[in-house]
This record gives sequence, structure tokens and C-alpha cells, in this order.
Amino acid sequence: MINGIGLRTPWALLVMLAATLAIYLLTGDLQATVIALVGGCAAVLVAAGGTEPDEPPLIVEPDPRSREPSLQDTLDIIVEPVLVVGNGQVTIANRAACALLGSHVVGEDVRVAIRHPAAAARLAADDTTVSDRPIDLVGLGTLDQRWQMRVGRAGNGDRIVHLIDQTGNYAAERMRVDFVANASHELRTPLASILGFIETLADEAGESPALRTRFLKVMNDEARRMQRLVEDLISLSRIEAEKYRLPATAIDLADLTHDVHRELAATGSPRGTDVVATIEAGVPPIAGDVAQLSQMLHNLIGNAMKYGRPGTPVSVALRRDDAGMVRLSISDEGDGIAPEHIPRLTERFYRVDAGRSRSLGGTGLGLAIVKHIVERHRGRLDIVSQIGVGTTFTVLLPPAEALSSNRNTTVTEAHR
Repeated sequence: MINGIGLRTPWALLVMLAATLAIYLLTGDLQATVIALVGGCAAVLVAAGGTEPDEPPLIVEPDPRSREPSLQDTLDIIVEPVLVVGNGQVTIANRAACALLGSHVVGEDVRVAIRHPAAAARLAADDTTVSDRPIDLVGLGTLDQRWQMRVGRAGNGDRIVHLIDQTGNYAAERMRVDFVANASHELRTPLASILGFIETLADEAGESPALRTRFLKVMNDEARRMQRLVEDLISLSRIEAEKYRLPATAIDLADLTHDVHRELAATGSPRGTDVVATIEAGVPPIAGDVAQLSQMLHNLIGNAMKYGRPGTPVSVALRRDDAGMVRLSISDEGDGIAPEHIPRLTERFYRVDAGRSRSLGGTGLGLAIVKHIVERHRGRLDIVSQIGVGTTFTVLLPPAEALSSNRNTTVTEAHR
């Protein structure tokens, strides 16, 4: 009953008593006063019995940030494969591990999950008897992938297996080894030729003027070949060292293309007159290195002159495309390049036809140099070729104002 009356009922009784007293004082009629008092009490009691229903309890939603993440949630964030192993079985595998080994590995024997003899030997051994050196694994995922396995122990005795992808490092090391081997071979071949002719001239062959002249010409050609190779190696090294240093000088690529065109026409080469340049008016300047851009033009136009059929035009076109980029295209009408070779054309010392390339004086580094120059200028190199029709090299470069805008944005964000 007390809970039904509530806090407002006593105040209602006080008001009712005050009203009854006022009636008595005004009328002096005791009977009317009693009737008013009884009626007021009844009204208060009826009102107290019909109190409002209790308010629903306040439900406090838990803050999702207060929920502690599970071990599975934590491991799934890691981009490299991680396994938790208990009693020899995989108890937890993060997303990266499931993508590499398959989601079925959870619950399997870890030696079955990671099928590799060295991995099985490490996982089967007592941690106290083995070193903490990582193990290199080959064959997980694809045959080209290389992984490094590290094993640690958690506080509850479970083992943590961490697989680190070393494929990129392996590819970079293989490229370095191949580069050194190729450079050594390219230098050794002309050097051996020069030394052989020198020995021959030192003997009886030096007494014949005609033979001596022919040998000296071969030696001079081989020495020039070595010189070009050394110059290209130095140039490639310099461009790579400056790869992340954005050029700041405004260069008129139209004027530079005209200059290179005139230089090639003045060499006296029978192909020099086959170069046809079409340069659109109003091409904006680009932020660049004039020496590197000149080298890029010489390499691309020179390649088109070498590999295009004699007497066919070498087309050089320069314009601004619809996206605002400066587009330089060099096309030849040669034998074309098979599709499987195109992705590798910019690799160092890669040649579609090694014998023909050497006979034409190529070092195997020209397109690699072009690729690095274009990358330093924040551009893009596209190669399109059709067998029996010819090849087109297209360089897309941002105008100077675009690079300037990006540089200012970068500086502003850095200060923030």
C-alpha cells in the first residue's frame, strides 16, 4: 500500500485538508464539512490506487570498445602467416596462414600443415636443444615463393610459428647476381677479343699492313663497345641514385625533341633522314633533367632506327593528351616483338635477339635506362608491338605545373 501511495499522496491529503478547513470556515456547516472531508479522502485513495506503472529499468549497452579482442582477432590483423601450435596441433591460424596453407590446417598436426622436412624437424625438436635461427622454406604456396620460418614459445607452453615472405628479397638478390654476371660477361667478351688481337699483332701478323689495319679496326670496335657499356653502367647507376630526387627544372620537351632530331639527322646515318617528327603546338613544359631526357630520346629513337626496316619511317609524335599528360610516341615499322618478350624488355641485359643486338652495337641496357628515367620523372612507359608491323614506345609525363602542385601538397602535409 505504501508503494501504491507514493510520494505525491501526502501532498494531496494536505491540500484536501486545507480545502475542507476553508469550507468549514466559510460556511460553518459541520455536516457539509464532514461530507467534503470523506469525499476528498476517497478521491485521494482512488488516485493512489491507480498510480502510473513503474518505468522500465534502464538498460546500459556495453561499450564495444571495452570488449577485449580475442587472440584470433589479434592474429588476423597480422599480414603474415601466424600459427599457434599446442600439443603438436594447429589450434589457431590467422587469415594469412589460412590463405597460404588452407583453412583445414586448424586441428591438423603442424608437420602436416607445413609440409617441409626442415620445418618438421624444428617443430618436432625440444626448444631447449635447437637454436633460434630462422629456417628457409621453399615450396610453400608456389614454387617461386621463399619463406622464412621463426618459432617461439608462449607463456602457456604453446608454440607460435611465424612465416615471413622473403620472395621479394630473393628476387632482388637474384637480379643483383644476374646483373653482375651479365655485366662481367659483356665486358669480358670484347676484352678477350682485344687481348687476342694484340697477341696476334705481336707475332707475325703485325708485319702485314692490311692485316694489321683490319685487326686494329676490330680492336677499336671492341674497345668502343666496352666504352659504351661502361658509360651505360655509370649512367644507370647515377639515375638509380637520383630515383627519389624529383627534377625541378622546367624543360621544353618540344625543343629538346627538335634538337635530338637534328642531331640524329646530322650523323650521316642512312636512317637519319627516315625520322619524321610531328610536334603539336602548345605542349606544356615538364619538370625534368635535360641530360636524362635527351638520353631517353636518343635511346628510343635510336632503337627505332636500328630495328625498323631500312627505308621505312621512324615516327616521333609529341602532344598533350586529353588527361593533360605530355605524350611522346616513337614508332618503327620493323619485325615487331612477340608478346612474351614485352614485359621483360626493360630488364637489364635482356635481349630478344642477342646476336642481332650486339651486331648493331646494343649494350642491353638502353631500355632499362629509359625505364628508370621515366620513373624518376614520375611518368609511365608503355610498349605496344605487332609481329610484322612494328613497335611503338609511348612515354607519358606529367606537366611541370602538376609536379609543382604535388610537391607543394607534400610539403604542406609534412608540416602538418
